[in-house]
Amino acid sequence: MTAMPLVLVAAGGTGGHLFPAEALAVALKARGARIALATDHRAAHYTSDTFADNIYIVPSATVRGRDPVSLARTLTMLGYGALKAWMLLGRIRPAVVVGFGGYPTVPPVFAATLRGIPTVIQDQNMVLGRANRLLAPRVSAIASSWPDVKLDSALKAKTTYTGNPIRPNVLAAAEKPYAAPDAGGEFRLLVFGGSQGARVMSEIVPPAIERLSAPLRARLVVTQQARGEDLAKVQAAYARAGIKTDVQSFFADLPERIAASHLIVSRSGASTVSELAAIGRSAILVPLPHALDQDQLANAGVLEKAGGAIRIDQPNFTPERLAGEIEGLAADPARLARMAAGAKSVGTLDAAERLADLVLKIAGQR
Repeated sequence: MTAMPLVLVAAGGTGGHLFPAEALAVALKARGARIALATDHRAAHYTSDTFADNIYIVPSATVRGRDPVSLARTLTMLGYGALKAWMLLGRIRPAVVVGFGGYPTVPPVFAATLRGIPTVIQDQNMVLGRANRLLAPRVSAIASSWPDVKLDSALKAKTTYTGNPIRPNVLAAAEKPYAAPDAGGEFRLLVFGGSQGARVMSEIVPPAIERLSAPLRARLVVTQQARGEDLAKVQAAYARAGIKTDVQSFFADLPERIAASHLIVSRSGASTVSELAAIGRSAILVPLPHALDQDQLANAGVLEKAGGAIRIDQPNFTPERLAGEIEGLAADPARLARMAAGAKSVGTLDAAERLADLVLKIAGQR
């Protein structure tokens, strides 16, 4: 009897990296593979108990400063992590190592290339992240989430478009068709800023809601993710405006809440954009500004080009601008329905299966 292959998944401890890694793990387990996870200490916040058979914490560091001392500290920690990963790989002997970006991916994937273990990196964004750019020349294969990611010819030759893997609860939410709001009925607005929340949403959205017309405020139901330190302020603002709300610091059932909403206001991280596309919901997207790679700007462009979203750059994200957009969309249910269909048109529901195909193919090349 052939032993089940062991796949080591390497993903940094944020939802944007771990959610697609978990989706791949589910697909591979369904095919009989065993899964191990190499990550950092933050993973416990985002991983489920069934993610992997074993979880290994591998030391890593993110480049946070360009001065010589900071760079030396980061390189030292990455080198130490690569040594620990080298030893781990010798002990567990995976058939393939799959990295999902972020600097915690670097030590395990780099060590695997030194050991001659087949490697795959998956990138969630329209712009290849810095950690993946560092690893890309060395790995066996690259999986892209979008068909037109810009890469040089050498990297394109080993790149496969798979889409961004989405979790089973997102797939379940994607089965719910979009129902435009009825005139005079509830208008459900969902606001969040990614897995870490976003202060700008707490600063801009409540005063925008206060500027809406009285008839729309009477219909409005707002669900908002806010940082813990902002919860009381946001709740008080909505209470003054007489708005029905559910404000929390984290929603474990976010995909279901996306599916139940008429309009979403959010950042445009890779997982957010992929899930909005898979579920098919209209959105107002506010890309994270000042990012070195401007990845969220490019991500938002995917849904904007498909007609599924309105992009507002943060300098223009004011209570007045947001109130105007919400008021206009609420008054035009047909446009909301067209936006939802536009978002759905660029969703990829079978990305986890496509990536599983690629991973097992590369594992067989050892």
